[in-house]
Amino acid sequence: MASTYTPLGIEKQATGENAGTWGTKTNTNLEIVEQISGGYVAQAVADSGDTTLSVSDGSTGATLAHRVLEFTGSLTASRNVTIPLDVQNFYFLKNATSGSQNVVFKYATGTGTSATVANGKTVIAYAKADDGTNPGIDTISLASDLVDDTTPQLGGNLDTNSFMIDFDDAHGIRDESGNEQLIFETTGSAVNFVDITNSATGAGPQIGANGSDTNVSLKLRPKATGNIEIMGATNPGSIQLNCESNSHGIKLTSPPHSSAQSYELKFPTGNVTADRFLKVASVTGSGTTGVGQLSFAEVAGGTSWQAVKTSTFTAVAGEGYFINTTSNVITMNLPAGTIGDEIVFIDYAGTFDTYALTIDSNGSEKIAGSTADLTVSVERAGNTLVYTDSTQGWLLKNK
Repeated sequence: MASTYTPLGIEKQATGENAGTWGTKTNTNLEIVEQISGGYVAQAVADSGDTTLSVSDGSTGATLAHRVLEFTGSLTASRNVTIPLDVQNFYFLKNATSGSQNVVFKYATGTGTSATVANGKTVIAYAKADDGTNPGIDTISLASDLVDDTTPQLGGNLDTNSFMIDFDDAHGIRDESGNEQLIFETTGSAVNFVDITNSATGAGPQIGANGSDTNVSLKLRPKATGNIEIMGATNPGSIQLNCESNSHGIKLTSPPHSSAQSYELKFPTGNVTADRFLKVASVTGSGTTGVGQLSFAEVAGGTSWQAVKTSTFTAVAGEGYFINTTSNVITMNLPAGTIGDEIVFIDYAGTFDTYALTIDSNGSEKIAGSTADLTVSVERAGNTLVYTDSTQGWLLKNK
């Protein structure tokens, strides 16, 4: 009766066979077993078609009869490495090929499962030979120390399970080109801070929504009574507000260090109102650390000049009037006054001496302490009426 062989090439000698060579064959079998239990072999993977691993019956050296298989070669696409349908074993498979391609370890035929070994990775795979037509190969996931993997990759979300990720001093996160972009630092006084760099281009770093996000606000929130600070460097701290194309921008800038200013300005509590300006309405404290409350205030002073008047009208405080009496006398009725209100008038056509201007207190106010009307009959006359109080009423600035 002739010898038979296992799927991995170990010779099963028949009774009474191999006289004189039995010891040699036994030694070979032991060497094959040693290969299977802990042997290592490098296997070049072809960059075209499949790489087929075959059994070597009764002899050592078959790649598939080793425990550790390291795949080598230069690949331009994912390639298959196949084994016969009856092989049953487990392997440590390492993809050491160049070209960033996968190596797929599978049975020669059938639709069973296979083991995909990503470039630079190592997996444990067990060939089950569990079906004569479609056997499967499964993989075992093992936890490992990341320090042993110089290029670790995640296959899913990283859950820290209530633990933290620790960084050594001045170490951080690099981009895909190896440039360090986010640096976590600890100073001697234990004040932690994060440096954001752009060593690849030297352009200013950015934090914000990207990709498919639209209309997303960036929110910054301090803790408790803390502040969001814009730090200074060579120049005082500034906030720049850009246009929508980010080609122009305006700045809000802190006073320089030499001024030693630490004051605070609080925006108004009232509604925004047109034709108003911001002013400091009140101050809490004083000096360089004072707190100023801003408010919306009305612009005072100046004269709002109106179109030429050719008929009787009622004046408004703060306005100036060109009065044309070429065709008739005109009466200017005064309004109720508030101290400091001013009304300006000018003889537009030089005809006050022909048709006079009458200024009427309108029964509610006085003019120069009198309730009588004021008549202006001097050619090219011009003057300003200023309100004082209920005793004197409106007074002329120039007489």
